[in-house]
Amino acid sequence: MPLHARPPAPGRLSRRGLFAVGGGLGAASVLAACGPDADAGDEDGGASGSFSFVDERDQTAVELDRIPSTVVAFTGLGAALYDYGVEVAAVFGPTTLAGGSPDIQAGRMPVDGLTVLGNAWGEFDVEQYAQLNPELLVSHYYDGFDLWFVPEERLEEVESLAPGIGIEVSQPALDQIIDRHAALAQALGADLSSDENVAGIERFGAAMASISDDYFEVQMSTGHEYKAMAVGAWPDGLYVADPSAFNLLAKSVELGVDFVVPENPDQNGYWELLSWENVDKYEADVIFLDRRTGNIPAEELLAEYPTWAALPAVAAGQVYSWNAEPVYSHVGGAVELEAIAEGLATGRPLRFLND
Repeated sequence: MPLHARPPAPGRLSRRGLFAVGGGLGAASVLAACGPDADAGDEDGGASGSFSFVDERDQTAVELDRIPSTVVAFTGLGAALYDYGVEVAAVFGPTTLAGGSPDIQAGRMPVDGLTVLGNAWGEFDVEQYAQLNPELLVSHYYDGFDLWFVPEERLEEVESLAPGIGIEVSQPALDQIIDRHAALAQALGADLSSDENVAGIERFGAAMASISDDYFEVQMSTGHEYKAMAVGAWPDGLYVADPSAFNLLAKSVELGVDFVVPENPDQNGYWELLSWENVDKYEADVIFLDRRTGNIPAEELLAEYPTWAALPAVAAGQVYSWNAEPVYSHVGGAVELEAIAEGLATGRPLRFLND
């Protein structure tokens, strides 16, 4: 899919207050979400207990007599389940790079030996999928995209083989989306009260606190306003992200960060495309560059795109990374929030640097 068609989603809070909000997600909402009726595992090697989870495409519950043991997932969703301790039978979507190393969307999943039904848009192998005898398919749901990376023309055939569940990831807040992924993991047998999962929930809360504290500390210590801009870089130009359309950025704005808001986003509301001759349209002290596969990396931009190299933030070395499609687990969310917090803490307002 082209970049512009890929969707994703202010007062100051104290570190302690944010930690309580973020860390409390596990007890307040995640642990109260739907879960299995019995312990996972039975003598047949499958999972026991019933399964019920709401497909957010039509708000209809998918109900099964037992917890499915053969689950196929979009790569990013499979990566989130893995973070909670649930492994899937196969994935589809960006999983490995040309050399075999993991794509960013594979998160922390070990990709060696992982069954991949398709590594790119349009490559979903329905015949291989059928041979797995799947019990459940799970993917993300965007407005206009029923089950992300499942070919629309074969959707009915795919869902005739196993029920499908779509989790909405374009509209809700970041923590709400993560809660839904955690709830699905719990419904599939994850123990959200395990030490590892509790630590992940607490890390997410601490990462939110870090963004707020680090951003305001820079403002207070320098005495200047501090502007950030999130972009994607492709051969046809620089894509400036509308922070309200990407849940990771929207959460950062909620925590107090001032991001550039493009004046003329595309019809989907995600990006404004600037030609390489006009990349200086917006002023920003720090720039966050989308690090997903397909984006032009920072080193190549600096070497081959002089208008990019001339941007004040670039010339000052204040270019950091962000991920427009994070892994929606508490650990995955924490990793991305920590990257933004680190960039904000490292950078400085350009006016301060020039004083």
